[in-house]
Amino acid sequence: MTHLPILVHDLVLILITAGVVVILFKWLKQPVVLGYIVAGFLVGPHMNLLPTVVDTESVRTWSEIGIIFLLFALGLEFRYRKLLEVGSSAFIATIINMVLMISIGYLTGYLFGWTGIESLFLGGMLSMASTTIIIKAFTDMNKQNQRFSNIVFTILIIEDIAAILMMVLFSTIAATRSFEGIQFVESLLRLIFFIVIWFVVGIYIIPTTFKRIKKYLNDETLIIVSVGLCLGMVIIAHAVGFSAALGAFIMGSILAETAEAKRIEHLMRPLKNLFGAVFFVSVGMMIAPNLIAEHIIPILILTVIILVFRPLFISLGALASGESLKVAIQAGFSLAQIGEFSFIIATTGMQLGVISDFIYPVIVSVSVITTFTTPYGIRYSETVYNKLVKIIPTKWNRLITGHAANRQKKINVSNDWGKLMKILFVPIFIYFMLAIAIIILSRMYLLPLITDQIPTAWGIIAFAAITVLLMSPFLYGIIRIRSSTSFLYIRLMKKSNHNRIALLLLNMIRTVLCMALILYVLIPLFPHINGILIIVSIIVLVLIAINPRYEPHMKKLENQFLGNLNNNNGSDEHNSE
Repeated sequence: MTHLPILVHDLVLILITAGVVVILFKWLKQPVVLGYIVAGFLVGPHMNLLPTVVDTESVRTWSEIGIIFLLFALGLEFRYRKLLEVGSSAFIATIINMVLMISIGYLTGYLFGWTGIESLFLGGMLSMASTTIIIKAFTDMNKQNQRFSNIVFTILIIEDIAAILMMVLFSTIAATRSFEGIQFVESLLRLIFFIVIWFVVGIYIIPTTFKRIKKYLNDETLIIVSVGLCLGMVIIAHAVGFSAALGAFIMGSILAETAEAKRIEHLMRPLKNLFGAVFFVSVGMMIAPNLIAEHIIPILILTVIILVFRPLFISLGALASGESLKVAIQAGFSLAQIGEFSFIIATTGMQLGVISDFIYPVIVSVSVITTFTTPYGIRYSETVYNKLVKIIPTKWNRLITGHAANRQKKINVSNDWGKLMKILFVPIFIYFMLAIAIIILSRMYLLPLITDQIPTAWGIIAFAAITVLLMSPFLYGIIRIRSSTSFLYIRLMKKSNHNRIALLLLNMIRTVLCMALILYVLIPLFPHINGILIIVSIIVLVLIAINPRYEPHMKKLENQFLGNLNNNNGSDEHNSE
């Protein structure tokens, strides 16, 4: 008889215990996530009531896969278009809340005597609300379609994105064990560069490929291809120094813009639920009663901070963005908890070896307490509002009603400069990033290949010419005046001489950007003839700008990208379910 792996015994124990506890929690109308955590505590090494998990390393591996699938599923639910369409209310409230909560978390950790990195991770964990808990609470209380709930859902989306960026930046700081401004900026720019490249290339290639092979994509093939793409992006992200979670989220957000997004999301749900359950069970396994008893004071203090300051900061942020007092208070009290992303940030810190073991059960304990209080916070937020209205002076009536509507009326919808910059900035930024990517890839792969075959100066010249030729469509995309902006140029030039000067400067900036890209290729190859290289770059740029062949190709390129980005007609409907 063959030996049955210990992991199988552990999974039987985990899944059966989790199933029983979750059924009990559903009967009690409590969040499923809490049931998984309690199940993990029951089968963990700190509880002897039931048989305990033996092969903890394998379970930890499964939980890491769970994080990957959770972030992949989150990416599948994410819509770039929807994020761009929301108003400023959620952005302002999120920024105010996250900055202040990270600051308070850092200060609290410092007062506890924790290290600087532990305090920084604590701030990050305290700044994250729980999407799972809030969605469950809103569903149970039938609050999904109210004004404040829409703001809350948008805040959650922004927080999820911020959490991904935070994990990457925290990982960089943890790796160097220090915080340096220049290194922080370099890491941020590097992150932005890779995200833009991955997203643009992914949106251009993957939906197009899916369209061509659609007749072969039955459910079995689609789930295999989707998971393969997810894990492939995880490997790529890890290879360039980022977290697996970032790679999973990016690929999920790319697939969310395909016509198959709803099918992929539906097919991924069982995988996400299975591995997600193992992840949350593994969270519960790390709860140590002796550590909780030892650190009960920090647990209580952090709980009070969450219950007091998160509602306060969210409410202040919503008020600052122009929302009414009632909407601001309801949104604030809805977000008075921490949840799954806090666990993921804590897991990242433990994997990097920069936070102590006791912090994890402390955060889980705070999450459990604030999860139980969330429905009561939502329910009694109107009571708090009604009491505040009675004591607020009548001269502050604008605070109660909000000023977002009044402010919106004052916005000049015919702001030509604003329209022009909005149309120009995104494509110029994307084309610039793509040109940089071509230069980097050419230096890595093309230069060694050509110089091996042609080891003379002609090999260097050939490399430079091929690289600039590969970049030329994107240089044309940066420098050309689009038909969608030509009427704005004409209208602005007719208004004043100041506009003419500003437009001239804008065109010069675009020209300088293109010249800088060409010189970035040439100067390292020919370092002693910089003056001649400037003349060469100008000549090359003029030849690119006057070449009529680029126009139809660039239009086709842009139309295909925008078509892929906008073809997921049913996704938003699905996302609101």
